[in-house]
Amino acid sequence: MSEHRGHLPKVTAAMLRNNRLFHDFDESVLQALVRELPPKVVNPGDVLIAEGELAPHMFVVVNGELEVLTHGVGESADVRLALLGPGDWVGEMAILDVQPRSATVRALAPSLLLCLTTHDVARLIQGHDAKHYGLLLVNIARELGRRLRVADRIIAQSSAALAKQYVLESMRPPAPPKGQ
Repeated sequence: MSEHRGHLPKVTAAMLRNNRLFHDFDESVLQALVRELPPKVVNPGDVLIAEGELAPHMFVVVNGELEVLTHGVGESADVRLALLGPGDWVGEMAILDVQPRSATVRALAPSLLLCLTTHDVARLIQGHDAKHYGLLLVNIARELGRRLRVADRIIAQSSAALAKQYVLESMRPPAPPKGQ
């Protein structure tokens, strides 16, 4: 991951205002975040988060494209869980509860990000204004709820397909024993 100080595109409060993570934040708090959080540029192929690592930070996508991957069960290839772009964020579980990362996040395109650590949240939001800390948690909870609903639908569709396959397989006549 690259950290360029000289020629980075400027991140503005307006850019953060367009991100659902900062929905209903006051201009003064957005300005503080822009001042205090240095932007990071990542290049295609850069890994931001590795599945299984412990790290107390998340990323806010200002522009670019990221993919979220996990190891496939019994497969050698990774499985893509999500594509993320401007207005998205990733790694928020680390802000709530530092546990091993559940997926890998990799850049697909040149991307401009802000890195937000648990320390940043405490210093810039929680310690600054309890209202904005509450807003941050509510916005994260809304996104987690949305993702859970999507996952539930995928599980239900997969379960229905597997059940149908099981019924079809169980209706087939058994294969004759070998040697007959």
